[in-house]
Amino acid sequence: MAEPIRVVVTGAAGQIAYSLLYMIARGEVFGKDQPLILHLLDIPPMVDVLEGVIMELTDCALPLLRSVVPTTDPVVAFKDVAAAFLVGAMPRREGMERKDLLSANVKIFKIQGQALDKYANKDVKVLVVGNPANTNAAVCAYYAPTIPRENFTAMTRLDQNRAQAQIASKVGVPVADVKNVIIWGNHSSTQFPDANHAVVMIGNTEKSAIESVGDAEFLKTSFIEVVQKRGATVIAARKMSSAMSAAKAACDHMHDWWFGTPAGKFVSMGVMSDGSYDTPKDVVFSFPVEIKNKQWKIVQGLPINDFAKSKMALTSKELLEEKNEAMAVCSTD
Repeated sequence: MAEPIRVVVTGAAGQIAYSLLYMIARGEVFGKDQPLILHLLDIPPMVDVLEGVIMELTDCALPLLRSVVPTTDPVVAFKDVAAAFLVGAMPRREGMERKDLLSANVKIFKIQGQALDKYANKDVKVLVVGNPANTNAAVCAYYAPTIPRENFTAMTRLDQNRAQAQIASKVGVPVADVKNVIIWGNHSSTQFPDANHAVVMIGNTEKSAIESVGDAEFLKTSFIEVVQKRGATVIAARKMSSAMSAAKAACDHMHDWWFGTPAGKFVSMGVMSDGSYDTPKDVVFSFPVEIKNKQWKIVQGLPINDFAKSKMALTSKELLEEKNEAMAVCSTD
């Protein structure tokens, strides 16, 4: 068996982590032959809850889980970690705007970026789940200058999974038969779920999603709106944010980053923009990416129509505004 790797999960006593920790410790992310040491970070008021989570992990008797390190100290949490799931953040509650979250959350991610920079492995793979995820990832990367910026990503895989499921439901095929749906931009209501390059397996034949759905108006209206607003819809129904689906998406994201994407398939990740597709540079923007040897690469050369360009411009504007606001908050600390 391989040597254990250290993996940190922040907000470890929270709802998302409750599903996520089990999936990681079962081997669903880093492989069934990769032993793990889990570092669990949360705030002091959550220590008792964290103890209960550790008891449950112990009682699962998971063969890959070598030990668990609970802590409220970022120094301990980020020491020698190979992968980081930054889940902990002030949650969005019903009626709350994402911008309300910025002020509190960017300060958290500044501290965590600094701790990663000092104590984590230099090739650590960082996935930001806590919202506003794209901007939190940009802040984190900024405050970890000795770690490559491409090692900081934001989760838009939940949006991709939602979009994929919507198309599968509309066409009447298993969700595994839909691929290459793209989420462009921000993990927010301005994101652009794009089915123009998606493919559906019908019988033994791959067809475009546009042809398979057979309803161009749906793909420009209801489809986009459902995916954009799904988080708020879940909150309205559950009275809490998406948890199980967010945990699954975090696992999907990190698994593909670790093991790569199959030929002909791409996935959506929030990554540092290099200006591809006329997007603003130096914001964390969701692109279609292909992954090989733990390195992601933006898929280039996809044709973008005027409708898509207009949607991408909206989410670009929001991301620039968020980033400027976040950096202003950080600079006043």
